[in-house]
Amino acid sequence: MELFSAAWWSALLAIILIDLVLAGDNAIVIALAARNLPPQLQKKAIIWGTVGAIAVRSVMTLFVVWLLKIPGLMLVGGLGLVWIAYKLLADQEGDDHDGPVATTFWGAMKTIIVADALMGVDNVLGVAGAAQGSMDLVVLGLLISVPIVIFGSKVVLKMVERFPVIIQLGAAVLAFTAAKMVVNEPLLDAVFDPNAPLRWALYVLTIVGVLAAGWWKTRAQSAQAAA
Repeated sequence: MELFSAAWWSALLAIILIDLVLAGDNAIVIALAARNLPPQLQKKAIIWGTVGAIAVRSVMTLFVVWLLKIPGLMLVGGLGLVWIAYKLLADQEGDDHDGPVATTFWGAMKTIIVADALMGVDNVLGVAGAAQGSMDLVVLGLLISVPIVIFGSKVVLKMVERFPVIIQLGAAVLAFTAAKMVVNEPLLDAVFDPNAPLRWALYVLTIVGVLAAGWWKTRAQSAQAAA
């Protein structure tokens, strides 16, 4: 693709839109995973969480053609993301015996990196497809996603502090993303492609299941603490 041609600019615009949509999920994960950290560690988690997200995407981009050939990749990633969404709900702010701050920070980082790896598949495939083999556009796509994730994480964190219900909304978004990954698994095309009601049923079931499991876990923790 010729540099700065109409097709190049069109592809770049598509990549920016993809980053705006898909990087939002990364921002939600980083914000929710870092919400229980002290303010100084929240900033550190956002920065290093973003670095991890970009590093994961960079590696995936290098092997995107190979990744496309892995059967079941979207299914496994989707199921893994369901667990991440649940954990973000279940790991609510605890008591004073939660352990050292450093352990909490690295626990947050582990959640962020694993979720980035699972969600990075969608982003990499979208950007690689829009770039049409142009590596300069792929690199630009990665660079553009950095400020989106950092700014988005800070906005979500501030909103979580004021409106705790956003934790549930964020988990619901991640659950929906997970369901979409499962639906888009090529191995399951014969199941979901001809059956739109089944796709929507899976979306609803995944979201409701994650929120219900998170609510139950939080309630059980509260009852145990009261006892």
